[in-house]
Amino acid sequence: MSEANASATRITPGNALRPEDIALEVKTGLAKPSEDVAEYALRLGDDALVLAQRLGHWISRAPELEEDIALGNIALDQLGHARSFLTYAGAGMPKEDDTPKSEDDLAYFRREHEFRSVQLFEQPNGDFAATIARQFVVSYYQYELYRRLTESTDATLAAVAAKAVKEVDYHRDHSAQWVLRLAGGTEESRTRMIHGLRTMWPYVAELFRDDELTERLAQAGAGVPPSSLREDFDRLTAEVLNEAGLEVPDVPAAPGGGRQGKHSEYLGYILAEMQVLAREHPGASW
Repeated sequence: MSEANASATRITPGNALRPEDIALEVKTGLAKPSEDVAEYALRLGDDALVLAQRLGHWISRAPELEEDIALGNIALDQLGHARSFLTYAGAGMPKEDDTPKSEDDLAYFRREHEFRSVQLFEQPNGDFAATIARQFVVSYYQYELYRRLTESTDATLAAVAAKAVKEVDYHRDHSAQWVLRLAGGTEESRTRMIHGLRTMWPYVAELFRDDELTERLAQAGAGVPPSSLREDFDRLTAEVLNEAGLEVPDVPAAPGGGRQGKHSEYLGYILAEMQVLAREHPGASW
């Protein structure tokens, strides 16, 4: 039995690729990201990691028990995506001793300006409607991204995306159903849903901005140009908003800059909480 299949607790639905498998493939030389692919994986991993941390704050605080579990599960899915992307990114970012950086190195021992997540993911949870608005945008964006990334010429990126897209499809349905429920509920819930969408929509544009890295990866067939996702995102989110009797918010776009390490004032607080234990006790384990 191979090391990758040595434990039943490591089996995932569909025998999908896990972070441990990626680390093993890197260790044995079966997988090695290019410098561009490593940077791209870092971006996607940071997006998922920051969102997982944000959603985790809802555990024990959601409006009902089922929602408490749902948001917790979505957070865990995002954490799983982050682990896979960061493990792969670390393989292309060697340390001084030439060994790959681990997912923990990248999650816990980088500073704020070294994170490459877009600013939408770090926006405050706000009230439940604001969280749903953020999740609505994120899940429709991630679904289109991962769906197309399954055709990446980089086999590891394609495999991670193939697992993630199935989970994000559930996130997409979850957020859409809540948009409909809140918009069609009381006057108060509808007002809050509208406010949540207007609060999050300025950060939508940053999701779809191309740059030199994504252009190079697109030419190589390894990555997806963010701008190519916008048409389907607009069409599909508009369908849900139309059904809810809501309009796409007409708000100016925020400057963005997360891919270049320019973040809002919120990310520092997220990282301080997420990293404190690892930094206080480096190398500690349960």
